[in-house]
This record gives sequence, C-alpha cells and structure tokens, in this order.
Amino acid sequence: MTSQQAARGQGNTALALATLFLGTFVLGSAELLPVGVLNVIAADLDVSIQAAGALVTAYALGVAIGGPLLAAATIKLNKRTVLAAALLLCVIGNLAPVLIADYTLFVVARVITGALGGLFVAVAFIVATSIVPPERMGRAISAVFGGFAVSGALGVPIGTLIGQQLGWRGSFVAVIALAVIALIATLALIPSVAGTGGGAGNQAKYAFAPRVLALLALQALGFASLYAALTYIVPFLQNITGISGPLISAFLLAYGVASAAGSILGGRFADSNAARTLTIATMGVALSLLALYFVGAVAFLVAIALLAWGLFAMGMVPSLQYRVVSLAGPGGALASSLPASAANVGIAAGSVAGGAAIGNFTATAPIITALIIAVIAIPVAWATSFLKPPAPQTDLQPEPTSGSIPKPA
Repeated sequence: MTSQQAARGQGNTALALATLFLGTFVLGSAELLPVGVLNVIAADLDVSIQAAGALVTAYALGVAIGGPLLAAATIKLNKRTVLAAALLLCVIGNLAPVLIADYTLFVVARVITGALGGLFVAVAFIVATSIVPPERMGRAISAVFGGFAVSGALGVPIGTLIGQQLGWRGSFVAVIALAVIALIATLALIPSVAGTGGGAGNQAKYAFAPRVLALLALQALGFASLYAALTYIVPFLQNITGISGPLISAFLLAYGVASAAGSILGGRFADSNAARTLTIATMGVALSLLALYFVGAVAFLVAIALLAWGLFAMGMVPSLQYRVVSLAGPGGALASSLPASAANVGIAAGSVAGGAAIGNFTATAPIITALIIAVIAIPVAWATSFLKPPAPQTDLQPEPTSGSIPKPA
C-alpha cells in the first residue's frame, strides 16, 4: 500500500467515525431535548409538568429494554443498513408528535425512538471498532460516545434556546434536520460491514456471562453516582454555593465541556489499559465529589471540582464499553448494546436516590449520596480488573466485524 492509499484509507475512517459521532450527537440531543422545554410541551399539550417529564423516562425505557432486543433481532443484518434504517425511523418517530398534537402518541413515539437510539448506538460501536486497528479501539469507542457527551454540553442548550424562541416543535424540527443529514452521511461514508454470524442465541451465553454482568453492574453504579448528584446540582449551586441566574448556566456549561473532553480523552486511556483506567476513574469521581462537598461554599473551587468530576465520570465510559465487549468475546455484537441499558438503569436509580436524599435532608444530601455510591464502585472496579476474556472457541469465533475487540497478533 502506498502512502497516498494509506492516507486515503485513514481519511475514510475519520469521515466514518465523524459520521457516527454526528449520529450519536443527534440522538443524544433528541433524548434530553424535552428537559429544556418541559414547560412549553406541558402547556401546549395541556398536561402537567410531571406528565411531560415522562417523555424523558419513556425514551430511557426504550433504550434500556428495546435497544438490546432490536440489536438481537438485527444481529445478522449488514450494519450500515441497520444504522441507516434506525436513523430513518428515528426521523419518522420524531416527526410524528410534531405533526400530531397528541400526548399518548408522543409517549409511544419516545419509547420507539429510544429503542431505535439504543440500536444505533450498539451498532455504531460495532462499526467503529471494526474499521480501526486493535490499538485504536478505545479511541474509536470514544468517538461514538463523544457525540452523546457533546450533545449534553452543546446540543441540549442550543435546542432549548430554539424551543424558547420557536416553540418545542421548532427544536424537534432542528433535530430531525440533523438526523436527515446524519442519514445521508451514513449512506455515503459508512463502509459496508457484514452482519454477525452465530445468531443472538449463541451470542447470549457470552454477552450475559457473569464477567460481563460485573462490568455492567459497575456501569450502573457509575451512572447512579453521577445522576444522584447531577440531577440536583442546581439546588446545590443555588443554596450552598450561592450563585444564580446565568452564572449557573456557566457552571453547567463548564461541567458539560469537561464531560465531553473526558469522553474523548478516555478513549486513549482505554487503549492503554482499560481495566486500570476504570479503577483510577472511580477513585477520581469519589475524590471530586468529596471536594465538591467540602468546598461547596467557594464558587471558584466548586468550578474546579465540577471540571474534575466531569473529566473522571465521562472519562471512564470508553473503558467500560471496551471492557464489556472484550469480556463478551464472541458475544461482543450483542453485548455492545448492554452498557446503554446499564447506564439508563443507573440514571433512574441515581435520580431516585438523589431525590429521596434532598427531600429528607439538605441540598448537600445528593452529593453525599453520590459519594457513597462512588466509594462502593471503587472496589468493584478494582475487582473487575482481574476479569479476563473467554478463551477462543472453535464453534463461534469472533469476526473482525462482530463488534468484539480483536487481539493484536
């Protein structure tokens, strides 16, 4: 291969990864978009704020339950075809509530688009890890997840602004337009990746092996810790740090940028040593939360603690995905859909725990709750570092396009 051909190949890979990044950015924005325009949706559809909030829960349930089911059902199909179909159906699913003002339809559409989003993410990880050399797997994973992190930092605030100016339908139309662009890019730039052999039944015994479930439990703990505090960080900033108005948005933006940076940089650490990265990152999260609790009254130090928290919390995500797929071995294609489910379980549990804490105590209680969960996660992360992938099997070998992580020769 000439240097020109090599450069062209690297350029094609970079464009494919950028396309996957765009896809997850769009889906991440769509998932959290109702949060910023809940009051507008509630007023327009004549429902309560709590009912409007169910739109977020519906999407999360779709990801957690529907994502793995769709991944299993489509496991033998060409991955580019699955990605394109998922995006096309997501466009339709987001367009339906825009055209038809019906709350029940909106909830159903959110469940369906959530399942399709979970499918897209699972397949995106498979494609990303199949088009790069083994030593760059972590960075490929971080490119996919980075879209979600950036959507939280930029996509949701921008969507909220659009929704405030043009109504909630305007923000959804913007997401639909981006989804169409991502669909076109997928058809043009994503290479054809063959479906996985062996079928979902054969993969399930590897994807749900105890060693994989241990990593999924760690992921659930990590996101439970994160959302126990993050869900109620605004009351903490208002009542403990003593800031309000636009300054709160600035602090949240700083956290969002740190999270995005952490998710991207975390890929390099996953390539280096994913197991060790998880142990260090869980310790970093615990220390960041501890610092946040003790310096909560000092705005400048709170900003630093938020930056560290975002870097460590999101920096561990590529390593979690890397380890889950690696430990699943031949079941990597099915296992690639499971971390998103574990994360959503953690998000739901963490939000409930943080809500119970702040409801019975003070604004610092969610931080303490998150810290306790983070401390529990440290020995779990350390214990999982000793887990090894299964020995190669002759009956179901992982193929380069199966989503499992090949080993260097």
